[in-house]
Amino acid sequence: MDMRTRINAALKDAMKAKEATRLATLRLINAAIKDRDIAARGEGNDEGVNDTEVLAILGKMVKQRQESARTYEEGGRLDLAEREMAEITVIEDFLPKKLDEDEIKAAISSAITEAGADSIRDMGKVMGILKGKYTGQMDFGSVGPMVKDRLG
Repeated sequence: MDMRTRINAALKDAMKAKEATRLATLRLINAAIKDRDIAARGEGNDEGVNDTEVLAILGKMVKQRQESARTYEEGGRLDLAEREMAEITVIEDFLPKKLDEDEIKAAISSAITEAGADSIRDMGKVMGILKGKYTGQMDFGSVGPMVKDRLG
């Protein structure tokens, strides 16, 4: 089942169950995907976004909500921070399981071998392989320095 189908099925279930928070979050997800579809059409891609891009959108949405929750907590608005955390929980239902540190190290080693990387100049190839296989499963902001250490 592709991501759009899963999200739409969850949306219908949330409507039937009258789960307001879940429903609102799923509608936000659909809006973000449609926005990206429109941008893709402007670039000549009539197909819209694929599942990999949907995972990237979801990952970005989680990161945005984490930052917002942190800001709300610092500002003493715990009610708003809790709402952001509830949205994160809904979004993460559609993301693959996050890899632990050992799995990330193994993935980096595999990508380095696959790319035939032997210097820092090959970092782009390695990151491209990782992003292709593990979108939504690892934080590439923290993985980048790990790859750099291995190649450098």
